Amino acid sequence: MGCFVIFRFPVPGSSGLRLVSRQKLLYKGKKPTHTPETTVRDAGLSHGMKVTMLGSTDQELGTMIKVENEQRLRETIMRERASKSAIKVRSVNTTKPNSFIFHKLEPLAHLPDPASALQLLQRLSSDPAIKHVMLTHQLSVGLLTELAPDEHPDILGLNVNAGQAIKLRLRTDRYDGFRSYNDIRRVLCHELTHNVWGEHDNNFKELNSKLNREVGEFERRMRDGSHTLMSPENVYEPSPLALETEARAHVLGGSEPPPLPNESTEERRRRILDAALSRLREEEREIEQSCGTAPTSESH
Repeated sequence: MGCFVIFRFPVPGSSGLRLVSRQKLLYKGKKPTHTPETTVRDAGLSHGMKVTMLGSTDQELGTMIKVENEQRLRETIMRERASKSAIKVRSVNTTKPNSFIFHKLEPLAHLPDPASALQLLQRLSSDPAIKHVMLTHQLSVGLLTELAPDEHPDILGLNVNAGQAIKLRLRTDRYDGFRSYNDIRRVLCHELTHNVWGEHDNNFKELNSKLNREVGEFERRMRDGSHTLMSPENVYEPSPLALETEARAHVLGGSEPPPLPNESTEERRRRILDAALSRLREEEREIEQSCGTAPTSESH
């Protein structure tokens, strides 16, 4: 069997004992316990025995150390790159997204079936399109609750102190059911606009129209699978057909009248859009007239 023995004598071509720690002898025989003081006789070497000396020169050792250092450097660089690639550089938004929500939901307990009213409030508060516009425009509401038809017969919605509370007419006048979800949500967009603007002026009308467009556009993108993130960094610009999309979604319900004789496709599309926009404007006037929010200390 082979073994290694270290001896203190120079390798030919070396500079004395500086290479002792790099010298090894390879020979057959029993492997004794060697120390720096072990002699050839102590090692069991005898005349005529074949011995092979192994050793590394300064140049060979330097090359090996250089290769190891380069390998360690590469590994260090790769680890640093890997750690940096896991960090996305982006502007820091110190406002928590969960600030722009309805913080409390409360049906009117004295009205019939408050559990169903609560479910409707929950549906509104968790509506992905509503959550999107609230986050995009940083709208927060303390309390979302309902209005009793007999107590507020002429009011569909009310915003108290620019978002402290929003009250919506959920029920029919005779308390035999609930109003259309899309109608209630449209009133909600109106009242959310009062978080920013108190008067029903052009500023209000522009933002209110934008919220309704974004609700319709968001839902279209969700159906198409082209909008999956809800964050201020992913705000989209409404497409040129966004208003038409909103009009058909809220007024026509997706149905279209048959074409007129000798009517082109573009003429038919324009007729449908004009009718829908006329209905939308009329609905918005009705909502505005039924809005209980006034630009006073109680609303904005």
